[in-house]
This record gives sequence, structure tokens and C-alpha cells, in this order.
Amino acid sequence: MIRINGALLSFLFFLPTPSPSLLSRVEVVSFPSRGLTLHGVLYKPEGMGPFPAVLYNHGSAAGMLSKEAFETLGPLFARHGWVFFGPYRRGQGLSASAGPYIGDEIAAAIKTGGIPAGAATMVRLLETDHLNDQLAALAWLRTQSFVKPDQIAVAGNSFGGIEAVLGAERAPYCAAIDASGAAESWAQTPGVQALMTRAVRNSQAPIFFFQAENDYDLSPSRSLSAAMKDAGKEFEIKIYPPFGKSGEDGHSFAYLGTSVWNGDVFRFLDQHCRK
Repeated sequence: MIRINGALLSFLFFLPTPSPSLLSRVEVVSFPSRGLTLHGVLYKPEGMGPFPAVLYNHGSAAGMLSKEAFETLGPLFARHGWVFFGPYRRGQGLSASAGPYIGDEIAAAIKTGGIPAGAATMVRLLETDHLNDQLAALAWLRTQSFVKPDQIAVAGNSFGGIEAVLGAERAPYCAAIDASGAAESWAQTPGVQALMTRAVRNSQAPIFFFQAENDYDLSPSRSLSAAMKDAGKEFEIKIYPPFGKSGEDGHSFAYLGTSVWNGDVFRFLDQHCRK
């Protein structure tokens, strides 16, 4: 996740450490993206399949910080009968060597051109390189024998929530989950507002928006769900009670609040994907 606020960029995650038993279930895979080799993690349910799958887009956390989120979410989805695929986009996590880190590119743009330049760089990268990486991950996932190719959903939090919305416009996902997408950058980046609003109006999938009440900004979920309603698209929105004591805690609800939101998310996914 990222907040553009003056020249300050914040990349903070506070996530639980998984048990060794959960760690043993992960499989590291590679996939191509326009000449690059990217990597991701895969969790599978028990059995042969094929299974429905979710492609989960991580946020903007530097280094391997998203690893802990995947280790929390992957086993949860697998227990509910879903393949969980967490691809690392270029410059982050297991794909760090495949390109520059988006946070560094935004920081460099702010240094030379101020907040407007940083915001423009963020929008450009999210709708080009990072969206391309997501779509490449989807293409790989659809070819796997243990996946039902017509039952693939997309999800993500923070920057990954933005990516989930953009992916729902471009690809035939069965459903999309946007957890706190753009909550840290919505007010400072009109370009993100325009980009996401266009995407939800053109979405090929129903979208479930959710946030904790004390997240940084609830405007993205409220504005985007209103745009979908206006466009006659299917959606749900749920603002949960405050989680923790700060905006940072509220933003981490996408990972740490699984016991609160999992019933609603899996109901939504089953309703739209397991037909």
C-alpha cells in the first residue's frame, strides 16, 4: 500500500506470522509476462480438482512483506475449496529482480515533479506494467489442469484492490473483490478516481467492495459502488465496524480481519462463480 502525502511514502504492514504447518502448503511457480519471468505462490485445496481459483493482487509493500499476507490468505481460500494464486508483479517480492519497484518509481517522480508527477506515475504503472503482469498471471492460471478456467475470480487489497478493479474491466473473471483499493491515494490522485470509475462502469464481473470503517478513506468503495449502480452493474458494498485503533489498522483489515469478512466474501464468490 502507499500513501501520497507531501513527499512522504508509507509502506507499512503489520501482519501475523503463520504457523509452520501453513507454510508447508505453498508452491512457488513461475510465469511469463511480456519477456519477463515473474514468480508467484500457489495454495491448493485437498484433492485432485479442478477447483475454482482466485488471483490475488498484492499491494505496494516493498520487498517480501506481501509474503505474510499470502501466507494468511492462501490457506484460508484453500480451506474453502479455492485455489489461491498470489503472483508477484515486477519489482516486488519473488519478482523483485524483474523490474524497478513501483514505490521507487513514484518516489523518484515526486522528487523531480512533485505530487502531481508521482500521482501520474502511479496511474501509468498500475494501468500498464502492473496490469499486464496481472493479465499474464491470469493467462498462466487458466492453463492449469487443477483450475476451472471459467471459475476464476480476482481479488486484491490497496494497490491490489485497484488492480482487481482494472482486471475486472479487461478479463472475464467470474467475480472481483476490492478490499480498500485506493484508500490511501484516492483524494490525492484524481487520475486514479477516473481510471477506477471507468473500469467499474465497464466491469465484466460483479464486484464486492469492502473496508473497515476506520480505513484511511471510505470514498473509493462508496463512489465506485455508486458508479456501478448508475451503470446497471451488479455489486455489493460492506463497511465493517472499526478494526483496531488507527487508520493503519483499518487498512490492514483486508488481511487481519479474515474472521470478520470471510463469510461475506466466500458467499459472494460462491454465488457468482460456482454455478
